[in-house]
Amino acid sequence: MSNHIFKGSGVAIVTPMFEDGSINYDEYGKLIEFQIKNGTDAIIACGTTGESATLNREEHCQVIEYTVNKVAKRVPVIAGAGSNDTFFAAELSAEAERLGADAILSVTPYYNKTSQSGLIRHYNYIADRIHIPMIVYNVPSRTGCNIKPETYAELAKHPNIQAAKEANGDISALVKTMALCGDNLDIYSGEDAQTFSIISMGGLGVISVFANICPRESHEMAKKALDGDFRNSFSMQKYYIELINMLFSDVNPIPIKAAMNMCGFNCGPCRMPLAPMSEAGEKALRECLVKYNILKAE
Repeated sequence: MSNHIFKGSGVAIVTPMFEDGSINYDEYGKLIEFQIKNGTDAIIACGTTGESATLNREEHCQVIEYTVNKVAKRVPVIAGAGSNDTFFAAELSAEAERLGADAILSVTPYYNKTSQSGLIRHYNYIADRIHIPMIVYNVPSRTGCNIKPETYAELAKHPNIQAAKEANGDISALVKTMALCGDNLDIYSGEDAQTFSIISMGGLGVISVFANICPRESHEMAKKALDGDFRNSFSMQKYYIELINMLFSDVNPIPIKAAMNMCGFNCGPCRMPLAPMSEAGEKALRECLVKYNILKAE
């Protein structure tokens, strides 16, 4: 495969909101500029971290369109367009393409789930109806649905299914996936704690939550690994692991939004059913940000 969607660190960008839950586009534009200025290699809009599950269809499309226009081809824009309804996912994916997205990110069906043969039918149905690349997203901890290596091998036969965001935590299964798919499927880490590991195995990068607050650091960690500087990439992975873990100390994107608000961004609250962090959780998060010199001690 010669044309990769991106290499390096793609940010699963948050969707900033006002207290009433409406989208704060002025702040969103500032976040996009902050990301590009600090070396982020791709913007992933309307993913889990962007609270896609609580965006209605109109909002979802508006965020994608705003992102495409604001980024203005400076880096690739990948639009979250997954659903547990295959027909709606196909419709939303086609709309993301029409709005100018460079690729789509499509999570496995959740709640109703499906079989492995169902996954093949689901993804092929969507891929048949778009002309841009698809990244399939495997995150069974959230969806209850896991893509097996043999299923990846079937999916990789479709020319539009170019990559996978892998977040099942099973490195052994990933090795088998890579063995079966070879150059027909690019792999991105879906877990910040495995950025170095997956790139060192042949992955092309990470779709990152951590990059929301540390875009330069996430980019450098990925770039070093891609350049074969494994020692320094792994040193960065080890150094930032405590902060990365803290950003997942509550349901994503609760901690990352809280962290960004602490740092002076105006990202606002998460939409219900996500609730604010506990007082103890916020205290621990703040202390961690101070430890990493992201915040000054009070």
